[in-house]
Amino acid sequence: MEIIGRTTADAVVNETKAGKKVVNFSIAINDTYKTKGSNEVQKLVTYVNCSYWLNAAVASYLTKGTLVECAGRMGVNAWTTREGEAKAVLTFNASRIKLHGGGKAKPEEMSSAATTTTTIAVADTNEDLPF
Repeated sequence: MEIIGRTTADAVVNETKAGKKVVNFSIAINDTYKTKGSNEVQKLVTYVNCSYWLNAAVASYLTKGTLVECAGRMGVNAWTTREGEAKAVLTFNASRIKLHGGGKAKPEEMSSAATTTTTIAVADTNEDLPF
C-alpha cells in the first residue's frame, strides 16, 4: 500500500531494548470531496502514525511539513480506556520512503546522516558477498 501526506512534526528516533533503531513520525493525509446533490466541498484529514526500521538517518529529513510518500503495510491499534471508551489509531510500517520536499532539513544532522548511511551501506555490502 502507498500513502502520501505531510509530516505533522519532526521525526523521532527511538531505540528498542535490543538496540534496534526505529524512526517514528506522523503524517496527515488531506482529501476533499463533494456530497451527492451539493456543491459544497468537504475536507477530510486522516492522521497516520508511521514507523521506519531500515535506516534511522532518514529522520533528519523528515521535518514538519515535508511531503512524503510511503510504501508498506497498514495496521490499526485499538484499545479501551479506563473509562470504557473504545479508541483506535492507524499505523503504517513503511518499507520505502520517498521525500517530495516542503520541510526544512536540519543542516547539522544532514552531514552526519550522510556519513552514517555510507558506513551502513559499505558494511552491509561486504556481508552479502558470496566469496
